[in-house]
Amino acid sequence: MAKQLIGKMVIGQSGGPTAVINQSLVGAILAARKHACITGILGAHHGIAGIMKEDFIDLTTQSVEQLELVAATPAAALGSVRLKPGRAECEKVFEVFKKHDVRYFFYVGGNDSAETAHIIAEMAKEANYDFCTVHIPKTIDNDLKVTDHCPGFASAARFVALAFMGDDRDNNALPGIKVNVVMGRSAGFLTAAAALARQSETDGPHLIYLPERVFNVASFQQDVRDAVAKYGRCVIAVSEGITDKDGNPISTSGERDSHGNIQLSGSGALGDTLAALVKAAFPGEKVRVRADTFGYLQRSFPTIISPIDAKEARQVGDFAVNHAATTGAPGSVSIRRLSSVPYQSECFITPLSSVAREATEMKDEYINAAGNDVTQAWLDYVAPLVGELPKIGRL
Repeated sequence: MAKQLIGKMVIGQSGGPTAVINQSLVGAILAARKHACITGILGAHHGIAGIMKEDFIDLTTQSVEQLELVAATPAAALGSVRLKPGRAECEKVFEVFKKHDVRYFFYVGGNDSAETAHIIAEMAKEANYDFCTVHIPKTIDNDLKVTDHCPGFASAARFVALAFMGDDRDNNALPGIKVNVVMGRSAGFLTAAAALARQSETDGPHLIYLPERVFNVASFQQDVRDAVAKYGRCVIAVSEGITDKDGNPISTSGERDSHGNIQLSGSGALGDTLAALVKAAFPGEKVRVRADTFGYLQRSFPTIISPIDAKEARQVGDFAVNHAATTGAPGSVSIRRLSSVPYQSECFITPLSSVAREATEMKDEYINAAGNDVTQAWLDYVAPLVGELPKIGRL
């Protein structure tokens, strides 16, 4: 039987921001205002870090007009955090919740955020404290388990597709070899979205390299030579997380974040490394080689927001609160695709344990046999999410 909890809610944002993360925030706030059992709405400054400091914003009376403006604005309005709390930190968080009579906790983030939510939910159960924790999905990496896709991914994928579309025209005007490094530590979803830039057989990217496949230097150099022989130029999409046969990153600074993740492409080192390998593939020849690292631009760029992404990001926030207020049961919100043409989806709840910590990767059916491109199955999956792209004009 459903158990309704009466008390305040806290909502926080965690991990890398996205272009639509505030849609989820506002969806949750507006839904909470409809439930009398939620007696106050507190926004945590910088997620878990802010909760431990009792650093809250009162979101109970913010105007709808202001909230809608925030919803359409990229990046985390509450401020985000990369902190991975242990049990001691979660106990401190739990004490703050009890002090403020918080009965609902909503955490917008990826799999590490789901793990934090799961730990707190388990602690509440152990303490016999009536409490509900719901994880609201967010990540441009698109690597959460269970869900068909993650809010934030489609807009970032749209940025990547548009960037490659324009960069390919630039490369066509002044032919050469161009390497673009795209975010993606262990999953290549975002890099694979570059394939949407193609509108003719000669359009780039001509090669796509994902972390799901071993990166072989000799094969890479031969692929580039073959592409240049065929097209007279070559545009390359590559994930920042590509590794050799031993699982070692092709390029890294060696630094690690609070989650233990090693820093990858932020410095531009991978692009420089690959550009050098390309030049070495053409000994004695003068080749025009350039490399760019898209970096943080991909995840919070205004004006490129996918309409479906914005809609679904709002829906997962709304669904999370309505589920919590009516059932009192913990969980993580996921998206189920009902059809691709026309595109339709629905939200559902999955256990926190099914999303926490673990990540997923590109399916084998999405990557070609040579490991240097994607398949039609991938395009069928991603195209409806990204939405209609501009048409390229040609003389």
